[in-house]
Amino acid sequence: MQTAVQLRKCKYAFLTLPNYSLIAVANALEPLRMANRLVGQDVYEWCIVSTDGAAVAASSGLNLAPTIALEQLGAVDILFVCGGINVREAVSPALLTTLRRLADRRVALGALCTGGYALARAGLLDHFRATIHWENLSMLREEFPRVRISDQLFTIDRDRFTCSGGTAPLDLMLNLIQSKLGARISQLVSEQFMVDRVRNDADRQYIPLRAQIGLSHRGLIRVAQLMEEHIEKPLSLDRIAKSTGLSRRQIERLFKRDLNCVPKRYYLQMRLRRARELLLQTAMPIMDITTACGFQSPPHFSKCYRAEYGMPPSAERKIGGAAASRPRAASAAAELIT
Repeated sequence: MQTAVQLRKCKYAFLTLPNYSLIAVANALEPLRMANRLVGQDVYEWCIVSTDGAAVAASSGLNLAPTIALEQLGAVDILFVCGGINVREAVSPALLTTLRRLADRRVALGALCTGGYALARAGLLDHFRATIHWENLSMLREEFPRVRISDQLFTIDRDRFTCSGGTAPLDLMLNLIQSKLGARISQLVSEQFMVDRVRNDADRQYIPLRAQIGLSHRGLIRVAQLMEEHIEKPLSLDRIAKSTGLSRRQIERLFKRDLNCVPKRYYLQMRLRRARELLLQTAMPIMDITTACGFQSPPHFSKCYRAEYGMPPSAERKIGGAAASRPRAASAAAELIT
């Protein structure tokens, strides 16, 4: 598709942190390349950046080149911080200083996958809506209460552009392309990558339960969402039933049929997963985690945690998750619900 109109170029920079998600960066870059091809001119430019100019290894062990140093970066429309695993260790004081300096210069800032952690740590997401990969949502909510955390695929709030990982950067870029080049070009780009539809910022991240049971089980998904929204103060099954319009018996049948467990056990496991994320991803005191995850007391929390993961929370934190794959204890954690 050719056009005679010369369009203003738009330049994006991708700041790669150690162990960044390569799939997230690729899903951000490729729509830009395809948009250039479809309009017949280089509407978009991009560059890969690191703090020192050396190529950074992704979580897969691969790296992208050429890579330039952050200090050599010229004017850009948006700088995206690209994160991945172990993002906390990838964020240095020097990086935070640089990000704050860029914000002072009114550079628009974005983040892919867990890159939002760096922006939040620099104080650059305070009072902004922001998105991060679902595994890190609870950590960001607890550690940065001034950030308005969203579980959407991506979020655009003024000059902050944040998204989850995986294919979510593709959706963010398709929406940015639509803003610049129109819905037709955005749709053509999506068709080139065999994407069924251009998702927008009203779409939520693809949560694990949906992956297990499919979108047709809306009643069960709604029950699980209510549980997720009430981690700190768990709802009774009767309250959940009233809120969803289902009977207690219907909910129990759905959980038995589709998840092969009772609702109370599922709810407990959800709270324990949240607790484990906070143990391994934050420095929150165990007492605070106990409260944040809806347990009556540290001994109650420790007993439930040991039943599920085979060790108490204090031991889990000490070894840094080295026993993440240890088989669960045989005792049923659900029996410990009060």
